[in-house]
Amino acid sequence: RHLPYKMMENTVFMSFAFYSTILILKMYVIAIITGQVRLRKKAFANPEDALRNGGLQYYREDPGVERCRRAHRNDMENIFPFLFLGAVYSLLDPNPAVARIHFFIFCVGRIVHTIAYLLHLKAPTRSVAYSVAQLPCFSMALQILLATTPYW
Repeated sequence: RHLPYKMMENTVFMSFAFYSTILILKMYVIAIITGQVRLRKKAFANPEDALRNGGLQYYREDPGVERCRRAHRNDMENIFPFLFLGAVYSLLDPNPAVARIHFFIFCVGRIVHTIAYLLHLKAPTRSVAYSVAQLPCFSMALQILLATTPYW
């Protein structure tokens, strides 16, 4: 059998692929929300967009748009490392239930983080969600390092 079939047989990798796809779709949703907030608030990042939608006075920043952008940037700072860590961790043949818990906690933590960010939920909701989501990443990173130390 060739590689794609082997990957499909790896239940840990398939679980990782599921949760990673959910997170990528969440990032797309944030991008769409950012665009909608820009249109609603008439706060465009580019002069040509402002001119098309009312005039150069709308080439400006807006706190609501900036909040969406910060949420998106935070996703990129956290989800992209998870994609690497989760993919490599999946190759270490971890216990499938334990791996699924790692992926699930990260995914739920990131979703809660985004909801807290966009809905202005009271502190420390967002920071707790962020911290909880970091735990499986640190766990996976540590396991990767332990598995690869003999090769350094």
